[in-house]
Amino acid sequence: MKVGIVGAGAIGGFLGARLARAGVDVTLVARGPHLQAMRESGLRVIDSSGEWMVRVEATDDFGAVRDAGAVFVTLKAHSLPPVAGRLAADLGTDAVVVSAQNGIPWWYFQRHGGELEGTHLETVDPGGVVGRAIDPDRVVGCIVYAATSLVSPGVIRHVEGERFSLGELDGSQGERITELSHILGSAGLKAPVQPRIRAELWLKLLGNAVFNPLSALTRASLGDIAESPLVAKVVRSAMEEADAVARRLGIEIPVSIEQRIKGAARVGDHKTSMLQDLEAGRPMEIDALTGSVVELGDRLGIPVPHLRTLYSSVKLLQATMEEP
Repeated sequence: MKVGIVGAGAIGGFLGARLARAGVDVTLVARGPHLQAMRESGLRVIDSSGEWMVRVEATDDFGAVRDAGAVFVTLKAHSLPPVAGRLAADLGTDAVVVSAQNGIPWWYFQRHGGELEGTHLETVDPGGVVGRAIDPDRVVGCIVYAATSLVSPGVIRHVEGERFSLGELDGSQGERITELSHILGSAGLKAPVQPRIRAELWLKLLGNAVFNPLSALTRASLGDIAESPLVAKVVRSAMEEADAVARRLGIEIPVSIEQRIKGAARVGDHKTSMLQDLEAGRPMEIDALTGSVVELGDRLGIPVPHLRTLYSSVKLLQATMEEP
């Protein structure tokens, strides 16, 4: 199966590099200096084993994924709505769309079966444009646990984590998701097939909804935030709010808040994706990571004061960055 990766930055680039090194036919869609560097010199990955290089097929043309059997979407959540129609038009007839994005994804309430079936969140998919453009029957969810950063154009640092959990939206396990798992496994990545992909999504989101905005506001690393007694009460209270929203949706997060905080502490001196975006002057994923939980809390009548404070503070920070 040929694989396309749309939005091949730190995560997508790392995934593409590992697949290419394993001999998978993969095309990376990117832009700007990063694309130019990949075209000229390939991708350089810095990880625990040292440094290695791989040549990759890289382009800015969405049409290059037309013959791909699977297209991984690793764009930032806010970057997808403007290009969703274009992406959908360039998909092959039987192509699978693998959503590998942070936060609550556009497809969360598609093929959901719950009381909110078909709901779209304005913080994630304004106007429902992504949900209308991409057929939910094409979609496979993917929860990414790799911690990476784009050191410079064409150079990716992999800090830790090689897990890309996969799940059909309706929990089924058929041929296409099994094949996807085998392809990722051939590249030395862990790709378990999860029958309840939304539950695993909340496990990651429990930390991301809190640690990411706090890192943007404090400029502190993940480890520093998780181990700081100064913000411990804020972290715990905000996580409790996220957990309450998840429970209202029927999700029992399989680890305790204390375990989630300890897991973040073990990652250590790593800048969250939101802090990386802030320092690079890029838009931050605050809507998908934290705003989506606030929006759901409001819809479900669950108070989320700590999450709302984090969300509104980062939104103001983003607005001040955009002022001329």
